[in-house]
Amino acid sequence: MNKFNNKEKRSISKNKIFSGDQNGQKIDLAIKGMTCAACVRRVETALANAPGVLNASVNLSTERATVTYHPNSAKLTDFIAAIKDTGYDAEAIDDDKTDDWERADREQRYKTLFNKLMFSAILTFLILVGSLPMMLPIFGEFPERILWLVLFVLTTPVLFYPGVQFYVGAWKALKQRTADMNTLIAIGTGAAYLYSAVATFFPDFLPQNMRHVYYDTTAVIITLILFGRLLEARAKGRTSESIKKLMGLAPKTARIIRDGNEIDLPIEDVQVGEIILVRPGEKIPVDGEVIRGSSSVDESMLTGESLPVKKEPGDEVIGATMNKTGAFQFRATKVGKDTALSQIIRLVEQAQGSKAPIQRMADIVSSIFVPIVIGIALLTFIVWYFFGPTPSLIYAMITFVTVLIIACPCALGLATPTSIMVGTGKGAELGILIKSGEALETAYNIDTIVFDKTGTITVGEPAVTDIIAFNHFDEKDIHSMAASVEQMSEHPLGEAVVNSAKQQGLKIFQPDNFRALPGHGVAARVNGAEIIIGNLKLMQERGIAIDQVQNAMIKLADDGKTPMIVSFDERVAGIIAVADPIKEDSVKAVRDLKKLALEIVMITGDNERTAMAVARKVGIERVFAEVLPEEKANQIAKLQAEGKKVAMVGDGINDAPALARADIGIAIGTGTDVAIEASDITLIKGNLVNVTTAIQLSQAVMRNIKQNLFGSFIYNILGIPVAAGLLYPFFGLLLNPMVAAAAMAASSVTVVSNALRLRHFKPKAIL
Repeated sequence: MNKFNNKEKRSISKNKIFSGDQNGQKIDLAIKGMTCAACVRRVETALANAPGVLNASVNLSTERATVTYHPNSAKLTDFIAAIKDTGYDAEAIDDDKTDDWERADREQRYKTLFNKLMFSAILTFLILVGSLPMMLPIFGEFPERILWLVLFVLTTPVLFYPGVQFYVGAWKALKQRTADMNTLIAIGTGAAYLYSAVATFFPDFLPQNMRHVYYDTTAVIITLILFGRLLEARAKGRTSESIKKLMGLAPKTARIIRDGNEIDLPIEDVQVGEIILVRPGEKIPVDGEVIRGSSSVDESMLTGESLPVKKEPGDEVIGATMNKTGAFQFRATKVGKDTALSQIIRLVEQAQGSKAPIQRMADIVSSIFVPIVIGIALLTFIVWYFFGPTPSLIYAMITFVTVLIIACPCALGLATPTSIMVGTGKGAELGILIKSGEALETAYNIDTIVFDKTGTITVGEPAVTDIIAFNHFDEKDIHSMAASVEQMSEHPLGEAVVNSAKQQGLKIFQPDNFRALPGHGVAARVNGAEIIIGNLKLMQERGIAIDQVQNAMIKLADDGKTPMIVSFDERVAGIIAVADPIKEDSVKAVRDLKKLALEIVMITGDNERTAMAVARKVGIERVFAEVLPEEKANQIAKLQAEGKKVAMVGDGINDAPALARADIGIAIGTGTDVAIEASDITLIKGNLVNVTTAIQLSQAVMRNIKQNLFGSFIYNILGIPVAAGLLYPFFGLLLNPMVAAAAMAASSVTVVSNALRLRHFKPKAIL
């Protein structure tokens, strides 16, 4: 599992804040105070204009920014200053800060918001009671001016303690010559409050029929929006539950052996090279290599495979996996942020902080949406004031406030990032690492999947598939003698013969006079007999009769196998066939993907006969055979030239260019570091069925995003005309600003709640 080392593109600096890639360095920043997509747009613009910045991406759900920059022309303080200039607080995210710190920060902000809400709710209740005398008849005995003064005293703290954040945000936006949802709330509640204050203290400024107060409107709107934000914060906290689960897998301590003594140390104090003891039932603390003892280890938390894996000296073990049966000692090879689990967590966090292309559309719409809404609200005010019924000023103000409140674009800003957060987290649970939101969206649009053959469709290691005996020889004797000769060979086919014999417990003898016959085979004497193993040409050169084996040789070759003739003392004894076995799940994976209406292609450097044999077995019709490693990317480009959206699935170094060239690169997690680095999606356990799961997950996430965006757009498209009074001429209905505030808060909570449904995603069985 060192495949997640990311050493090709990513390196951690001394303070572990900065990470680098081929195009520059990256830094993650935590940003506080963002509330909507307009905030995101403003911060992104400020960061993009900072010196040396190559790219900046801001995520509302994670409240993070990822900045790619030239290290020689930019520094952290520049980014912090740029963000603060836009009115938000920022700090670098230090990898050494634990999840406990992040959780504490989140809980503190939640507690502060809760306290503000309680303060606002209590006063708002009193304001409502005072605004509706029929609730408590005793209030009806108070003079109207005295009652209004009491309401003013109760409303002012609501406005300037829990509600002040909206006005501060609006002022910061105004200084940047822009507007956001804080602007809409501040203008709406401020207008209602100021009008009420004028009616309370300067009633003569208003006509008799326009002397009304709307303190209840101001207080209720602020309280409802705070309540919506509290629900939203609670729901957003649940979007990263997958990350929390992964983090919770890691043990807290390790048992170190020093000078023959056992010492329990905190996991963060373990150093590379330490010798660690693990007993049955304990979690393995860090990544390492077994040096003494043996056991079975449950690696299902990483691979999804339920069967324990046998571990012996020389085998790798992965931190956070569970030791089952025996005790063993291992040497730590990766600790802290370099372990496989930490790398996986980092990949998922990066994906959750990324953007899908569809989100850019929402960001652009949001950036121009607020000024348009303010214009619509002003136009609504003018129309009602000059053409509305009396008291026209009251109607104009109510519709003005209602339009501003109902049009807040909070839901629009949350529609995409929340779905990506939950979707990528769910993928990690299923053993699918998705590196970005863009990868999710691209996977949704894929129509062609190209599979590399060796190591992807097949196991990648030759194995004995057939032993056919002739001339009354015994199959086991043939296998034993062949293995005795091949143990001296370095050829992969010979290694397969030897491994197979060992697995079956066959006796392997020491050969004499071993000779390698390049391009033909091998020969040696075993127990006094001359054993020759090779192809038809070798047997013909030695004058050995082969008529009886030719048909079997052709049939085996047509099946994609490599047949080798074994002769004893110049007499054919039998045939041993070796092939790269097809993975058990390859046939099902291809069948399921075809049922999803995807075109499946296989690419390989093998000869056409072998390639077609494998393709027939797994159900693939289109094959690119005898393709040199450097030509694989060109074949992908040809498919793209046909107008296809191509996913490439591979595992080897020679697959890396093709993985990078494809619209989506899907790497097998059991493959090489380079292949995984070049890919967009990594299947941790190397199960090809997970390609189908990844496609289905991308479809579920994109469907969820579209539902969120559709709901957000429809909410505003329908809500604004109703708030402006469209129904009044026909039905006499006018939307109350308090109802608009409740609807606005509900829309944000609905979007986040809909995204949370992805936590229950399960791949559908394809019949």
